[in-house]
Amino acid sequence: ISGRDLILILGGLFLLVKSTNEIHHDIEEGGEEEKELKKSARGYYNTLIQIAILDIVFSLDSVITAVGMASNILVMILAVVIAVGVMMFASKSISIFIENNPTIKILALAFLILVGVALIAEGLDFHISKGYIYFAMAFSLAVESINIYTRKKKTKRKSQKEA
Repeated sequence: ISGRDLILILGGLFLLVKSTNEIHHDIEEGGEEEKELKKSARGYYNTLIQIAILDIVFSLDSVITAVGMASNILVMILAVVIAVGVMMFASKSISIFIENNPTIKILALAFLILVGVALIAEGLDFHISKGYIYFAMAFSLAVESINIYTRKKKTKRKSQKEA
């Protein structure tokens, strides 16, 4: 097992543990909004740090691949820095969207579990085609988009009938 494999396996395990714990937390403590409000400021910065760490873990594979090409290393590092910056900038908007659509949070956590399994598999030299992963994610997002649209339509119709 190489250093790259260890990074992939550890990154995958981190995603599995973090996502599973987050799903468990949502199930066990769902609806306790007071606790969430107290944790929101601290949680926001913890989320930013975790996004930065995850972005680095995901990008590390590409950086390792680019090590042989000295001219591209700077570009790869710059890409990581820009990606972290964009995530930090967009995290508040994403957070609001997820609060308004809690099923998206579970779907995103399921995606992280999927990516975690793929990282572990790749670290153990089992290749899973990225096309399968992208298709599963795209299909799931399409189904969830339909669900969100349907819920909004039903809510709108219900409010019109009550008015």
